Amino acid sequence: MERLFALTVAAVLLASLPAHADDDIDAKVKTCEACHGPKGNSTDGNFPILAGQSARYIYIELRDFKEGRRKNEFMTAMAAPMSKQDMLAFGEYFAAQKPRATDFKPDPVKAALGKQKADETLCSMCHQGEFSGSNEIPKVAGQHPQYVIKQLHDFKSRNRTNDAGNMASVSKTLSDEDMENIANYIATLY
Repeated sequence: MERLFALTVAAVLLASLPAHADDDIDAKVKTCEACHGPKGNSTDGNFPILAGQSARYIYIELRDFKEGRRKNEFMTAMAAPMSKQDMLAFGEYFAAQKPRATDFKPDPVKAALGKQKADETLCSMCHQGEFSGSNEIPKVAGQHPQYVIKQLHDFKSRNRTNDAGNMASVSKTLSDEDMENIANYIATLY
């Protein structure tokens, strides 16, 4: 019931804001900050850190939520009223923000095992060195481990499929332990 209430309130807030990208982006971002934190620095592992992501990646994810290629009841409702200009503006805004470190303290043994597994599965081929991301590939360095693990599980179970199958192919080779180790490793990168 709380989730439905929050979804309704957020959708009403977003719909009540001006509909064009040239309107006050700071006012529109306030709606996003309810979950993604000030300037895109989420403090809750259920919500990704958007600060420092590439503008192109944020735009694509918003578009995919709006068009149903990526599934999340809440984000689909949030993206539904957005114009292409809004999505591009949100992307530019969050890309320009500086990400802050999370409070998570990685386990050094798990992080070392995670680095080995990341090297073995060639994660840096797409996510680039230090998991810094590039254009349409997300930066995952410094991301909440809880969020990383959930996304890996979603790719493996095919609950998330908006990546042309690349992550599904990689994640199907990962055990739950591998995912936790990789998340610990990624948390050491910032």
